[in-house]
Amino acid sequence: MKYETLMLRSLFAACFAVSALILGAMLTTTPPTVQLASTTATQSLGSILLTAPTSCALPADGVVCPRLPG
Repeated sequence: MKYETLMLRSLFAACFAVSALILGAMLTTTPPTVQLASTTATQSLGSILLTAPTSCALPADGVVCPRLPG
């Protein structure tokens, strides 16, 4: 009985230590910053909106446009 108790307690301690390490890693990690648009001085918001694709806008009923071959 003592052997099983010792094995269960050591397994619990090992699982607790691994869980604590994983939780600590998740809490201390900072994600890298993401740049979604160019921030150069030559590109303004107006030029970004003008270059946006307008050939296949989402219709009001929510149906996605089919892809045309070619």
